[in-house]
Amino acid sequence: MQVNFSDTQPSDTSLVAHIADKGKTPEGLEKSLSEGAKAARFKGNAGQLFEGFVDRNGTVTRVAIAGAGAADADARPINLEKAGAALAAKYLTSGETSLVLDLSDTGLDAAHAASVLLGLRLRSWRHDLYRTKLKDEQKISLETVTVVGAPDGTEAAWEDAAAVAEGVEFTRHLVAEPANKVYPVSFVEKCQEKFAGTGAELIVLDDDQMEALGMGSLLGVGLGSEQPSRILAIKWNGGADGDAPIAFVGKGVTFDTGGISLKPGPGMGDMKWDMGGSGAVVGAMLTLVKRKAKANIVGVVGLVENMPDGKAQRPGDVVTSMSGQTIEVLNTDAEGRLVLADALTWTQREFKPKRIVDLATLTGAMIIALGNEHGGLFSNDDSLADDLLAAGSAVGDKLWRFPLSAGYDKLINSPIADMQNIGPRGAGSITAAQFLKRFIEDDTPWAHLDIAGMVWADKAGQTWDKGATGYGARLLDRFVRDTAGA
Repeated sequence: MQVNFSDTQPSDTSLVAHIADKGKTPEGLEKSLSEGAKAARFKGNAGQLFEGFVDRNGTVTRVAIAGAGAADADARPINLEKAGAALAAKYLTSGETSLVLDLSDTGLDAAHAASVLLGLRLRSWRHDLYRTKLKDEQKISLETVTVVGAPDGTEAAWEDAAAVAEGVEFTRHLVAEPANKVYPVSFVEKCQEKFAGTGAELIVLDDDQMEALGMGSLLGVGLGSEQPSRILAIKWNGGADGDAPIAFVGKGVTFDTGGISLKPGPGMGDMKWDMGGSGAVVGAMLTLVKRKAKANIVGVVGLVENMPDGKAQRPGDVVTSMSGQTIEVLNTDAEGRLVLADALTWTQREFKPKRIVDLATLTGAMIIALGNEHGGLFSNDDSLADDLLAAGSAVGDKLWRFPLSAGYDKLINSPIADMQNIGPRGAGSITAAQFLKRFIEDDTPWAHLDIAGMVWADKAGQTWDKGATGYGARLLDRFVRDTAGA
């Protein structure tokens, strides 16, 4: 979607949108619109929308009013995003090709104006690549948004917000793509194409290189697949020379059958999004690179496909991780933690980060605990946990903190190895986090985000359509803005 800025409305305007705070309607509207909004019980609640038609200079004009909620609300940016998103949801396939967004007399500052546009763009994203028989009324028609009456600085604010949108869209694209299109090698290739010319450095490890490093934990997951495994690191040095980077590490199981511990057939197709953590990491890195964040950051993703085969890892096998610790693999469907174990070790030893955040669609138990409302947060550092909670709240990628303790840790002790990859039925998400904690070295501040319930939506939300949500990409970008001032 193209966003333009203008001092005046185009002469061929057929659709005009206004933003209204709770309890208000825009000034200067025709009586039929203001009275019509009142009759329709339009309150200006965030995301509420009213539409009417008026005759302006002999031309019938479609006028929309989108609610932005209370002007003094703590969630002001999120509410303004909902206002923009409501416009996209209404008019994306309406037959209208252009929309004029009139921000005159709204009192919005540049950042808030950009929030409206961000919501509009995020809600406009769809994955129609393989849909060849859409009816005309199902096809996207809205192509252009022209902003008039924008406050000073809005264009610069939108440039920054557009980088956020691009990162979220890249995450959504990767998560939405089927597993025959996104597998470890093609995931890397898509990132190489997307980051070309940005100034980011990409490092790729293949199977032989990972074997030489002793990554038996990660490589064991991919033994049953015809697709080779990969590790991809994206480095951005926007901060001071020599400053230790912030590291983001993502689980990238591009398809998860469960391996020999085979999942039930119904719903297995959803496992194309078991790489949602890696999608969030590379989407966040794209935003950070595009907006030239003034911080040193590295994003690392471990990419595998988990398939059953005569060569596949068996329940009961013991593997040796890069850290030297041995793991009894009791369930091959608890594979994400095996991927992250080696990815975390390599990240720490290669880049020596000052803080580490990993993201993974790790456990079904997290969906049982939190549903689709929050991602789970586990951390060995209260300050890091608080920073992530605040970042998630600010952008709507909500988190909820869970405990870690020695009592849970002992549940994954193995009688024949250093640990086993699953514990008992209870506290499944916690024991998974305790497993990962064993691979954190030198008490490095670390957080694990279990986002199993958040990367995919079975119905449309405020700023996303049904399908890939892009969860996590904005959270990491906001975390860097808030904690690194970048």
